Formats: sequence, C-alpha cells, structure tokens
Amino acid sequence: MARDAGPEHVVIVGAGIVGLSTAWYLQRYGVRVTVVDRGVVAAGSSWGNAGWLTPALTLPLAEPAILRSGLKMILDPASALYIPPRLDLGVLRFLLGFGWHCTPRQWARAMAVFSHLGGSGMEAYAELSEADTAGPGVSEPTRAATPFLAAFRTETDRAVLAREFEMISRSGGSVDFRLLDAAQLRAMEPSLSPQVRCGVAIEHQRFINPPRFLAALADSVRARGGQIIEALQVTDVRAGARQVKIIGSSGRALTAGRVVLATGAWLGDLARDFGVRVRVQAGRGYSFSVQPEQLPSRPIYFPAQRVACTPLGDRLRIAGTMEFRDANHRLEPARIEAIVAAVAPLYTGIEWEERAEEWVGARPCTADGLPLVGQTNAERVFVAGGHGMWGVALGPLTGKMLAAQIVGDEPVPELAAQFNPLRRGF
Repeated sequence: MARDAGPEHVVIVGAGIVGLSTAWYLQRYGVRVTVVDRGVVAAGSSWGNAGWLTPALTLPLAEPAILRSGLKMILDPASALYIPPRLDLGVLRFLLGFGWHCTPRQWARAMAVFSHLGGSGMEAYAELSEADTAGPGVSEPTRAATPFLAAFRTETDRAVLAREFEMISRSGGSVDFRLLDAAQLRAMEPSLSPQVRCGVAIEHQRFINPPRFLAALADSVRARGGQIIEALQVTDVRAGARQVKIIGSSGRALTAGRVVLATGAWLGDLARDFGVRVRVQAGRGYSFSVQPEQLPSRPIYFPAQRVACTPLGDRLRIAGTMEFRDANHRLEPARIEAIVAAVAPLYTGIEWEERAEEWVGARPCTADGLPLVGQTNAERVFVAGGHGMWGVALGPLTGKMLAAQIVGDEPVPELAAQFNPLRRGF
C-alpha cells in the first residue's frame, strides 16, 4: 500500500486496549494519530476484565465443552452462560454460528490459529514498555503469575482442562503445567476453601491491572505526540479518494488519511457500510471487587464455574458470565449474584456482601472466535475488533499487526488471512 505524501494522519475510533495499542504502534512508524472515544479511555470492556495475559488459556470461545453442556447452561438462569428468553434474529443467527464452531473439527481449526500466535502477545506487551524514537514506553508493568492457578472441586472437572491442553499440543502449541492436590493448592493460596480439592499450576503466564495499564498506555500515546479526544460519539465515516471524514456528535468532524474502527461490540454499527458482514455480538461480562482477609498473590481461575479472580492492589477482582444480549442493556444484578453463588463456596475469609465496583462490559464476540483485523473494502478504512474475551491478551499484538498493514509493511500472512474482516461468516 502506498503512503500519502507528507505526514500521514490516522484517526482511531475507540480508546480501549486495541485502539490505543494501534495508535502506539503507528507512532513507531512516525504516523500522527488521533484517538477518539464516545466515553473516556478504557470505558468499555478494557476496564473491568480480569486482565490476564495467558497464552495457555487464550483459546477459541466456541469450544466443544460448551456444545456438550450448552443446553443445560442455557436453561439454568444461574449458569455462567446466559441467553435471554427473548432473542432477536441477529442474536439467534449468531448463536447458530457459534454452535457450529463448537464442534471439535471447527474448534481445532481455530485452535491452530491461536497456537500460531504462541507468545506473540507477550512479546508485544514487552515492546510497549520500551522507549523508542517516538517517545517513552508504557510505565505500568505487567506482572508474573508464579504460577497461575486453575482450581477445581473434582478431578473430573480438571480433566476437561487437561484435555484442552492436550489439544493445544496437537495444534502445535505447548503449555507448561503440573497437577496439584488440595494440600499443594492451599499451601500456595490459603484462602481457598476445603471444597477446592485439586488444581493445575500453569507457568509463564502474566497479568495486568487493566485500569492502571490503560491509563499508562494513554499517557504514553499522548507523550509520543498523539491526541486523545474523549466524549466524542462518531456517527458516520465517509471514505473519499484522498481522505476520510469522521463525523461526530454535536456537528464535530475530523479528517485523516486513514481511519481505524476499534469500537468493540459496536464495531458493526460503522463497519457494516464497508463490507464487514461477520456479526460482532456483545458477550457481556460482569465483575466486582472484594477485599479478602488474605489477598491471593496470583490470579486463580475456576474453569467449571467460569469465574476469573485477579489480585489488583488491595482488592480481588471477581469476573465471570457470558451474557449474549444487547450491548447497551443495563447491568443485571442477578448476574452478579450468580457469580457470587458460584464462587463463594470456594473461598474463605471474604465478606461477599461488601463488594464494590460492580461492572458490566460488552465483549465483542465473533461466532468463529477469531478477531476481525485489517482493511475493509474501502482503501482508507480499517477495523480491529471481535476478540471476545481476549482483547486485553491480544490487543497489543493486534495493534502491531494492523499498524504494519496500514503503513505497508507485511503482516504475518497466515494471521492476516484468518483475521480478514471481509471473510464470510455468521
């Protein structure tokens, strides 16, 4: 792709981890960037998630285990997977595609793509911390989980995760893990209750404090000469032969040589006009914070309950639920209560009624579990989204890949093809 004469200006719509990472990597190439968001930095799903950088668990969302237990989960209002009884046709179509990709054959195909990523997501995070000719790196560090723990009530439940690790190995990846008994688990994390009887220790995983990391990333983008405009709702994008016009609320407008749409679960609102037909469905996740008597020293995952727990400063963030419904729907207290009911028996020393920071965010999900990253059918319009639960884990890598494509460097060809936003799908 030939670059315009003179300094390139790219507008990124969306100030989450994907949009800010794209801006940061574009700055490496000397590109001038403006990031706009309808709210504030990290106001969407980048704020309240678990903050895990876990290659071992960065797996396609549509997995065979969900296909086996999906109907039971759908009928149980307290389950981790929640689908409202009244569905519109778009959600129903997404669910049919999601079910198709839960088959072992389709999961293995998607898993081969994730295995190909390897530790690339971690490498991109390491690059963000480095100063370069564009300016300073990100000051907020990532943290090592030494080790990361998955905890279970039964060995049968643990065997499900072990099988997934075996499938990762068959797909060309690898996971460094070992099995733990109850005594070994509680020696590492005394706050776990006697109901937790076995576990898995996973090496070489990391995590971040999402609000702090995103604030530091935004600071780095600004220090490198970028502009971040908050409280600007983009309502239209008009691509011309020489520039793009971005129309915002209150009659405000910007022009640029390129635009990147990184608007999460709302990606389709603007991208549909540029040939992106794969549905991006809101898979809403909930989280809240508690203050245990003894704060765990590392993230703990309860796969059977699908609850993620991360120590952030002096509190423990508890995150869970996959709720397929409208992205703009209000927070449903029943979903918070369902998470509490699932995880409370697995800890000791936590006053669950004294929780804070109750939050819901719309994860942008695709039926095949693969993100949408690249150029649309308009030369000057690009998209980056659809990462499901793994926007934080893959955000910097996405920004690196997309920045390279925008300036004319060659992205990884296999990934560029798999993440093609113009691919056919549900």
